[in-house]
Amino acid sequence: MWRRYADIWALLPLLLLSGTDGARLAGAAQRQAAVPPQLIVPAAGSYHLPVIQQGPRGTVLDSDGRDMPLERYTTGRVTLLNFMYTYCSDPTACPALFSTLHGLRERLLNTPALARRVQFASVSFDPVNDTPEAMRFYGGALGSAGQPLRWHFLTSRSVEKLQPILDDLGQSTSVQLDAQGKPTRLYYHQVKLFLLDRQGRVREIYSPAFLQPELIYRDIQTLLLETDTAQAADGRRRY
Repeated sequence: MWRRYADIWALLPLLLLSGTDGARLAGAAQRQAAVPPQLIVPAAGSYHLPVIQQGPRGTVLDSDGRDMPLERYTTGRVTLLNFMYTYCSDPTACPALFSTLHGLRERLLNTPALARRVQFASVSFDPVNDTPEAMRFYGGALGSAGQPLRWHFLTSRSVEKLQPILDDLGQSTSVQLDAQGKPTRLYYHQVKLFLLDRQGRVREIYSPAFLQPELIYRDIQTLLLETDTAQAADGRRRY
């Protein structure tokens, strides 16, 4: 793999972000962006991201409670897809990933023409507590339909509906138990961020050690350049 890093332990500060409300998360994103990059990131378009797998399929609920195919939110634009739950309090998990996405969103919005070609989709692990209303409240203005970069906050009708999507992506999760062995509302889960191309194919999977905004930003640019090159070639063939 082309990615090289100087010292994986140097990335630990990226995993120690704290805060669960929007203001603290935004501040964490700014602090993260200030960390000197440890990865050697090539110029956008100078490398290729191979197709890892086809994108997931299934049915989700949008923030208005309507059944929708997941592909509606993972195709047509370059997509960053993640799984989360709204009350996650582990600073190295959902809040850290939210901070990364928030920072990327701000950067992409600085170039509206670029932002309009990208979307985010956050899907809850917990369809019982994270109702469409809860997801709409959690997303707030970030989920507004008027934004150039759409951020979809989604849930599902049941765990049974969600599980095939998680299994397809290898996204493991389990309910945490209390001292008496009874289930709690909290989850153990992997922190993953999936990058999908316009066709909905998975092109990169970021683990916590690689949640660096510059790295992800250039990967997004690389996929967009790939699309532009393919469209230009198709146009030449027609003439």
